[in-house]
Amino acid sequence: MIRKSIALLALVVASADAFKFMSNWQPPKILTDEQKVKMADMEERFGDKKLVVITGCSSGLGRQTVKNLLATNKYHVVGAVRDVEKMEAVAEIEEFDMDNFQIMECELNSFESVEKFCNELEEYQLGKPIDRLLCNAGVYQPSLPYAKWSVDGHEQTMQINFLSHFLMVSKLIDRMRDAPDPRVVMVGSVTGNDNTVGGGGVYPIADLKNLDGFKAGFNNPVAMADGYGFIGAKAYKDSKLSLMMMSNFLHAKYNKNTGIAFSSIYPGCIAETPLFREKRAWFRKYFPIFMKYITGGYVGVEEAGQRLFQVAHDPRCSKSGVYWSWNGGPREGRGAAALEKSGQISGGGGAGGGWDSIYENDQSDKVNNLELCVDLFKTATDITGAQWPDAKTFTSPCPTLTVISTISENMIAREELKRMAERPGFNADGTPIKLGKRRKAALIADKVIVKGVLGNTVGRVGKVAGRLLLGKVPETATTGSFQEEKPLEEEQNATPQSKETSSPVAEIEITQPPTKTIDIVNQGDKSALEEEIFDQVFANGKKSDHSSKEKEWKVDVEEKELATAS
Repeated sequence: MIRKSIALLALVVASADAFKFMSNWQPPKILTDEQKVKMADMEERFGDKKLVVITGCSSGLGRQTVKNLLATNKYHVVGAVRDVEKMEAVAEIEEFDMDNFQIMECELNSFESVEKFCNELEEYQLGKPIDRLLCNAGVYQPSLPYAKWSVDGHEQTMQINFLSHFLMVSKLIDRMRDAPDPRVVMVGSVTGNDNTVGGGGVYPIADLKNLDGFKAGFNNPVAMADGYGFIGAKAYKDSKLSLMMMSNFLHAKYNKNTGIAFSSIYPGCIAETPLFREKRAWFRKYFPIFMKYITGGYVGVEEAGQRLFQVAHDPRCSKSGVYWSWNGGPREGRGAAALEKSGQISGGGGAGGGWDSIYENDQSDKVNNLELCVDLFKTATDITGAQWPDAKTFTSPCPTLTVISTISENMIAREELKRMAERPGFNADGTPIKLGKRRKAALIADKVIVKGVLGNTVGRVGKVAGRLLLGKVPETATTGSFQEEKPLEEEQNATPQSKETSSPVAEIEITQPPTKTIDIVNQGDKSALEEEIFDQVFANGKKSDHSSKEKEWKVDVEEKELATAS
């Protein structure tokens, strides 16, 4: 019976999700009157509705998406827009339910405005977690022969479409953890995916290259992420490529430990959207006709709005790390080749197909470039000043595990410190890396207290018991090395040095006669070390005022003085 119980316990502990059922356990909370009032206000404002934040919803795709969200009566929507008065007019025209729609100013041309919006949103939330974040806003400036600059001195297209959304996600991600099904959706584009005709067959091509422009700070006059000359259409395509790459990166970094689903979408070519307002008049007239009757990639703004709404609403779209697309055109009979692929074409997105035409589209090698994704995350963080939360995995709330982890953490830190003292490594000029005073003090304290006091009492008993229980180390474990380990001094002498990097100090340290142990304590540092050890080990002590070599440390313990020689 006992064996069966032990086996069952081991099976439970071995499971990765063994304690996950305890993750929502909370001790009883005693709410203050202020907290009770806040919860009542939150209930009154949101009820049982999900909280959605969407950028750029005064026109086009965002406007239609809000219409669909509010029509379900299941969402409370916050619209982050540049022009509040325009949004108010649109809301009146569309007859939005203003009890469930809140307008907030957010100018994506300014990082300060993004931060202000996030702060105001936090106050508005009243503690309610965000269920959906739809990064929709975007600009397209293909006709410009020169770059336009944001408030922060960055090229506008990249800042509005990518960098400001990047900063926004970093500030809101912690407020989404507690939602039951949180999702962050990036509106991408076929033009950012060069494994399609629209993305890989029309110049200029989306390509961040080595991110030299971002690495240089991306400040005026550096207008492109790759550091080369400005092209308005390429700036747009690069920004969409960046959004899709970042969706994949955030999925890998945060999905498992936050539960947030990160995805990107291509809703189709919305040829008559205000996105093309800066194109010439002839283009705005004939481009929709070309997309509708020649390529079959045309999508009306109403249908595109339904698609973004679907990714926010459909339970099937809770999957993370996906690039969502729709098979519209092929299902309308535009070719036998498409039908042979079950209606799926590369870069799908044409009109029609309905709710069930959604599928997980393939992404290009550029989007899936993990190394470049890491560089993009680092450089964008530097440019925006974003502060990302630590990606911590779930840990069991088991009290025993907490105690054991605390003890083992201290033991590991102590052993690692000793290992670093024995093999400190080498600087570029060949000199040994020296430990700081705090580490030296920690080593001395460990030697005096752990090895000296405990080692000669409890430790000695433990060693004897360990030898009796564990036995000798097998010979096979100690043999098999093809070389004898070189003394540390020999390794130092073998380290190549140039004349420029050599120094008298380095020569003195390297040519010292071999010793069995390394003296890591400099004689001149003894006084400082004594003070450090005194502060760290004898925190309640007082130092004697005597200036003799034999210093006294007076420790108040039950009104008795304990004197020890330094």
